[in-house]
Amino acid sequence: MTDRVTPQLSNRFPWIKFVLGAFVFAILIALGTWQVERLYWKEGLLAEIEARTHAKPASLAEIEKVWAAEKDVDYRTVTVTGRLLNDRERHYFATYDGTSGFYVYTPLLLDDGRAVFVNRGFVPYDKKNSVTRPQGEVEGQVVVTGLARNPLYDKPSSIVPNNDLMTNIYYWKDLPTMAGQSGIADDKLVPFFIDADKTPNPGGLPVGGVTIVDLPNSHLQYAVTWYGLAATLLAVAGISLWQRYHPKNSNEPEVSQSEASDLTSR
Repeated sequence: MTDRVTPQLSNRFPWIKFVLGAFVFAILIALGTWQVERLYWKEGLLAEIEARTHAKPASLAEIEKVWAAEKDVDYRTVTVTGRLLNDRERHYFATYDGTSGFYVYTPLLLDDGRAVFVNRGFVPYDKKNSVTRPQGEVEGQVVVTGLARNPLYDKPSSIVPNNDLMTNIYYWKDLPTMAGQSGIADDKLVPFFIDADKTPNPGGLPVGGVTIVDLPNSHLQYAVTWYGLAATLLAVAGISLWQRYHPKNSNEPEVSQSEASDLTSR
């Protein structure tokens, strides 16, 4: 006769596993809740941008009042009148509809002697030199309608190349440097940009209306993921505890190996 050794479960509660599981569960719930908060924030931001871009264009003076109070005029519609200083345009490296080229930033001289940089739109790489697109170099008074854009105070990332001032190619929109290169004094500079709308320019270039308003909003998916992981962890812990305190009945008769062989040989 062979003695059977029945494994015995420890009666000690697995406190270490419980504490670690509770800690991980709390982190997952916190991450999910944080994503929900981010979701509400992003939806509010998108709604604000939608309202700004579809509002009636304000005058430059009105936008400047908002800037003075809030230091944020991004995507507010604005209209302004002035004279383009075409010989001082700056070129920002960009792509548009899959084509490499430049956004043309041209100072617009206002009646009060100040200037605001206007992103007039996109030109292909081989049209960087304004000589190749003379029709678009509009002379005299012009009216520009578009979106106000906040300036950048520093290079957005270390992987972004430094601006090449020698060749007049910008990789990030450094407004003070653009102004300095264009001979515009700080006290004569409007402290934000304007992106021109899709109003066609003579000759077809630059192509206006290049502002991209596309903010990703994946916070709901992230929240579901974190909460789902928390629910999975809770389910696994529950099953583990159930099996611990509700083991299979060890008193059930077991079939010995010889009996099993006997049965299969019949």
